[in-house]
Parts: sequence; structure tokens; C-alpha cells
Amino acid sequence: MTSDGNFCFGFFSFDIINNQTNVLYSTILGSMVLLDKFLSAEFDHQDGCNVMFFRQIQQHGDNFSYIVADEINCEAGVVDPSFNAGEIMRILKDQKLMLKYIMNTHGHSDHTSGNHELRLVNEAKIVVHALSKTSAEVKVDDGDVIIIGNVSINVIYTPGHTSDSMCLLVNGKKLLTGDTLFVGECGRTDLPGGNSRDMYNSLFNKLLKLDDGVEVFPGHDYGSKPFSTIGEERRTNYTLQHRSIDEFVGFMRQP
Repeated sequence: MTSDGNFCFGFFSFDIINNQTNVLYSTILGSMVLLDKFLSAEFDHQDGCNVMFFRQIQQHGDNFSYIVADEINCEAGVVDPSFNAGEIMRILKDQKLMLKYIMNTHGHSDHTSGNHELRLVNEAKIVVHALSKTSAEVKVDDGDVIIIGNVSINVIYTPGHTSDSMCLLVNGKKLLTGDTLFVGECGRTDLPGGNSRDMYNSLFNKLLKLDDGVEVFPGHDYGSKPFSTIGEERRTNYTLQHRSIDEFVGFMRQP
């Protein structure tokens, strides 16, 4: 029981649905925690209840962090804690959410720097791509699904910025793109592990195959606004103009 009388309880067997094992999972039950007026939530058209808590956080620097949670069972996941761990912990405490996973879109330190601090406090499991060198309890790959209560997060492997980059598609509607796609830009490929041909495939053959209405939430505040949609980026992002792969590689070499 939480301090205000809400119950967060339940049972589960597995939380990652892997392409190879196709593990089934049990739903965790719990009580509803009400949203405050400042929060962004999704509406569940099946049962008429608000079930997903979603928050974009930018406390220090230009890095975005994200909290995704199931309000029914009070479970939460954090994506790219970065330099925002203090604010993340405050929100988790205020909303009485139990942190289950810390997910990194890639292994650069500006995205992973809050891992240790959050894990010490909450004993959550760190989730990274299978090729990542970041210390983690859970390794995932393209097509895997991370389960947080009734919230499903699809893993899309998107190398290019780094070899371990991945994007996370939350409930098929919100795409957390890390440093693969920004508002009006894409990630650089000239750092160690970067590859422009991989970036081309990730952008044009994976992300741009998603529906125009999918919301894009990037890893940095580099654009004219903090989030966008696939459709808007398709129309306005100069890095996504129609190019052959060789033209794109040449384009990415330009300063």
C-alpha cells in the first residue's frame, strides 16, 4: 500500500517478449493513480480509463529523458536518464511509481549517466541493445517487446549514430528516437561506431515505414520544438529528402 492508500500489487513471469522465445507474460494488477493536470496521458478506448503516464524531461542541458508508466499497476520505465536523474526520481516519488526498467537508446555517456543513480535507489533493471557495451541486466534486439504492465514498447534496431542504437515505439504511437532522428535533423555518423549506410537504412527503411501519425520524441532538444511526428519529419526534415544511399553517404560527409 502506498502512503495515500493506493495499492500497487500483482504478479508476473516474464517482461520481455523475445522474437526467439516468444515468452508469454502475466498482467500485473494494481489500482489507479490519478494524473495531475500537468501530465500527458493516453486514453484507453477499450475500457475508458487513462492507463499510460508519459513525461518528457529536460532538467539539465539539451538531453531529453522520458518516463513511461502504466498507471493501473504503478510500474514505470525510464528512457535515457542522462543528467536528469534527480528530476526523474522526484516525479516517480510524486506519482508513486515503481521503476522497473532503465532503457538506453544507445551507449553514449550523455544518455547513460543517470543509470547508476536511478538503479541504486530503485533496483531497476537496465535494458540495452545486444551490441551495447553498457553494463546491463537485459539485452534486447530488433523486434523484441518490453512490457511495463499494459504498456508495450517495441524495439527497433536503428544503427547509424552508433552500432548499438535503437528506437523504442511505445504502444505503437510514441517513438523515442534517441540520437537517430531529431526534430528537423538526424544523428551524426562521424563518431566511433557511426555508419552513414546504416543510418540511411534505419531512417528510410525502418522509421519512415511507420505511420505519419506516430509521434517523434528525440534524445536532444535540437529542433524548433520538443517533439514532432513521422509525417511532419517526412515533409520538412531536410535530412530525409529523397536520396539514393550513395547520395546520402555523400550528404552526411558534408560539414
